[in-house]
Amino acid sequence: MATVIEQVESRPDPRRWWALGALVASMLVLGFDLTILNVALPTIAEELGATTGQQQWMADAYVVVFAALMLPAGLLGDRFGRRRILVAGLGIFLVASVVGALASDVTWVIAARALMGVGGAFVMPLAFSVLPSLFPREEQTKAIGMISAASAIGMPLGPVLGGWLLGHFWWGSVFVINVPMVAIGITACLFLLPETRDPAAPEVDIVSTVLTALGLGTLIYAIIEGPGKGWTDPVVLGGFAAAVVLLGTLVLRERRSPRPMLDLTLLTHRGFLTNTVAATLGMFVFSGLLFVLPQYLQAVLGTDSLGTGLRMLPLMAGMLAAARFAQPLVARFGARSVICVALVVLAFAGFLGARTTVDSGYGFTALWLTVAGAGFAFAMIPAMGGALATLPKDQAGRGSGLLSTVRQTGSALGVALLGALIAGAYTARLSTTGLPGAAADTASDSVIGAHVVAARLGDRDLAASADAAYVHGMNLALVVIGITALAAAVLTAALMPGPTDPAPRAASDTEVAPVSTDA
Repeated sequence: MATVIEQVESRPDPRRWWALGALVASMLVLGFDLTILNVALPTIAEELGATTGQQQWMADAYVVVFAALMLPAGLLGDRFGRRRILVAGLGIFLVASVVGALASDVTWVIAARALMGVGGAFVMPLAFSVLPSLFPREEQTKAIGMISAASAIGMPLGPVLGGWLLGHFWWGSVFVINVPMVAIGITACLFLLPETRDPAAPEVDIVSTVLTALGLGTLIYAIIEGPGKGWTDPVVLGGFAAAVVLLGTLVLRERRSPRPMLDLTLLTHRGFLTNTVAATLGMFVFSGLLFVLPQYLQAVLGTDSLGTGLRMLPLMAGMLAAARFAQPLVARFGARSVICVALVVLAFAGFLGARTTVDSGYGFTALWLTVAGAGFAFAMIPAMGGALATLPKDQAGRGSGLLSTVRQTGSALGVALLGALIAGAYTARLSTTGLPGAAADTASDSVIGAHVVAARLGDRDLAASADAAYVHGMNLALVVIGITALAAAVLTAALMPGPTDPAPRAASDTEVAPVSTDA
């Protein structure tokens, strides 16, 4: 979606800051919703008997739908009214939250998360695109910064808020918390936001949208089902083959389109490509860690939900430090140097964390989590800014959309691939000797299920075996994280343009392009 921010001709609306407050509240919900469910997954798994694969789908259903629909949602807003589509997105998100809170089985939770992805995809781009109708040019940068900060602040709040809710209420409360804030957002948008549209916006490419959703969904399905069915199972192989066909068709269609929804020609800009790769691999690592950690903290270390949220804060602390210090470091040493060093630090954290044992305790975990959080954030922030800064100003809007879509894809793959690796290693290492068939199956499904069976049977050996098996799988995932970060550092050092390399003129400070902060 390419949106040009126009100068507000009339006197600024005196209610604009109230409207911005409602948008900030909505973006805050989207921010903590990216992380709040991860803390709840072990509790949901215990209450509803969810397998590891089903937990992966609870996390990935939102991300896959979000990545597929964000660009067409922005185009719908341009054509049919940004306020109308924004309110529709908030409404869908509210309904989905109610469905999730009332769900009585895993399937409904997954469906609710997918529906929340639809709503989130409508809200994220349009929350930014309505700002030009509210604020004069000199206030737009400040308004964009406030919305961006709300999304970023929501991420570290998610685990703590989720842990507190689970400590006082049932697991559905992590969905209920969305309802009042989204309702306020809907009311404020209806009464405070003017309607705007762009009649010249291109039509939504329904075929490309469907190809994106089906291609990503089929790929994620094959990865998640691989450990359980076997990687040579016809269903798994067929899923991979279908994903290749669907995504290949999408690429060919977009390359031939005169006005593509996903402008893949932007990847010919070396600076945009390398920064996008670095940001996507960072999201791969970050999302994988958010999926892996809660089960380790709750099942192996025995912390409660609130304790789990608090113990994940070191991972988030790096984001706050990077927000303060990343830009001065980039100004002094250059983005390539900062990103390379940060990725090496992230790789070190992965290799260090891979030395975790069942008896390591939280102190060691906090150490490598802090290092990982700093490495991730100091790589992500310069990479995201650098990707758009390398593009000519007339391509910044399309670049923002493509960057966000690719990053969300990396996030979904992080949960799917690292979750599949852990599931396979856990099942292979777990000892279920002497257990009845049904109990053995439950224990093999997830480490949470093993602890439920162990508590019911009074089987300490099973609990110990489950803990050891899960830590083994987690360590393998951390090795993959380290290798991935190290490879990204090498690619960045070899391919990313340095500060003296020529680059297209970027968007100026007075011409603000649409921004996406769906980290």
